[in-house]
Amino acid sequence: MRIDILTLFPDTVYAVLHESIIGRAAKKGILEINCVQIRDFTENKQCQVDDYPYGGGWGCVMMAQPLKSCLDHVMSTAEGRKSRVIYLSPQGKTFTQETAKRLRNDYDHLVLVCGHYEGVDERFIEKCVDEELSLGDFVLTGGEIAAMAVADSVCRLVPGVLSDEECYTGESHWDGLLEYPQYTRPEEWEGLSVPEVLRGGDHAKIVHWRRKQQLLRTRDKRPDLFEKLSITDPADLKLLEEIQREALLPVLDKPLSFRRAVPEDLPQVLSIAADAKAVLKKRGIDQWQGAYPNAEAFLYDIGRGECWIAFHGEEPAGIFTLTTENAPGYDAITDGKWTPDLSFCVIHRLAVSAKYRGTAVSAYLFRCVEEIAHSLGVGSIRVDTHKKNKSMKRVLNESGYRYRGNISVLVEPGHDPARQAFEKVLN
Repeated sequence: MRIDILTLFPDTVYAVLHESIIGRAAKKGILEINCVQIRDFTENKQCQVDDYPYGGGWGCVMMAQPLKSCLDHVMSTAEGRKSRVIYLSPQGKTFTQETAKRLRNDYDHLVLVCGHYEGVDERFIEKCVDEELSLGDFVLTGGEIAAMAVADSVCRLVPGVLSDEECYTGESHWDGLLEYPQYTRPEEWEGLSVPEVLRGGDHAKIVHWRRKQQLLRTRDKRPDLFEKLSITDPADLKLLEEIQREALLPVLDKPLSFRRAVPEDLPQVLSIAADAKAVLKKRGIDQWQGAYPNAEAFLYDIGRGECWIAFHGEEPAGIFTLTTENAPGYDAITDGKWTPDLSFCVIHRLAVSAKYRGTAVSAYLFRCVEEIAHSLGVGSIRVDTHKKNKSMKRVLNESGYRYRGNISVLVEPGHDPARQAFEKVLN
């Protein structure tokens, strides 16, 4: 790809476009970027490039002759190339990523003409310019900034400029969507954490999360772009349905907090447990479908200081029990094993209230568990759930827990005792 920029300020443009990624590509010969001084092609001793406009008005207009002579010189050295002459103008069509792709695919030589002052003689545009482009609905003092933006945007699409095609195909505007959020070290910064899914190492989940974020960001930040989308891919349509369901969930606009439960919290604790029982029953999951967990079990947990309750603002949102006592049946694990030689704690009776199901409260409960586990100095956290409890298993996976095998738990007669065991090893 060759790009010639016709400008009154070649040194400025050259300094920008011969740095960083574009500059390195030019040094390798992948790109050829030339900045040509229009003033060198004037026909008077004063090197005059502009004059007063016919009809009067403010400022001066760039003359057609120096521009045409400069263009002729450039084109005389571009034989055999498929060229396109572009004038950077606030009256042009708005430059977009689709424009960049078109210019890269259809041409191997671009001539970018930078106007200045009050613009250029219209006759030059009519005779010599193939198209006009604008960065947006605003006016700059000259076309250089726009030309550099167009050159950079087109050049980075040329094979070999970036290390891999994915460097630009996943970015904002490539397929009409904005790019997903990016994070780097440290993992925690000023109270904000990198999303757990990006730290879990599951590539499929990362791809799912990123695509969902693209749809969300485009909808929220650029509704104008979102309205233009024509989404037909089944995976994207499924993500949109997921987003629409989540839109009906309560917004977590108040602080999340947790503390040890006290006897006075028992009504709220039992209410949250009842919500969980109802959801499990609706989904046909034979877990918590008898009297358990009942008031006696929770009062026992509360008495030992092992029952915790989470709040959204002042409203109870979730519960869990965390104990260092080994659970019945855990030692008889089959089809796998626990991580050996590690002290551990065990999660029991974790539930989210009906109002907050599907929100970030579930993930928050597991962060609370991890915070307590660290304070206890244990090496891992163990938990079990029913094999049909897909929502619980999803949150476990997203929170860094790994499947360890199968166990049997104590349940009331007539109910399924089989459970899948999960564990998270702490750093």
